[in-house]
Amino acid sequence: MATATQAPTEIPTLAGTMGELAGRGFTEHFILVDGKLRAADSGKVFPAEEVMISEYHRFEGVSDPDDMAILYAIETRSGLRGTLADAFGVYADPMVSAFMRAVVLGSRPRPGVARGRPS
Repeated sequence: MATATQAPTEIPTLAGTMGELAGRGFTEHFILVDGKLRAADSGKVFPAEEVMISEYHRFEGVSDPDDMAILYAIETRSGLRGTLADAFGVYADPMVSAFMRAVVLGSRPRPGVARGRPS
């Protein structure tokens, strides 16, 4: 009698999560410039009050704690959707952290996705 073996659980990666989010319409890449969020592809600029965090994902290095990152899925008031990645922990960009603290968290929770303020 053959027994079924369970495949090992795959650990989500930053690149894989970015691809999954892009498949759900979060296609723009955001960067922070002069205290505002800038859409890298279109060049549009958004202050914190025009941005909502739809969800975020934290990644912790399996073999190296220096590999910690956070990925924000962001939606602007105008409907533009994309992502912003930053280091997490001691290597986090303080300007990104300050901007994201001023941004409103979305009200549509998704199962298995982190909600609340990233710590």
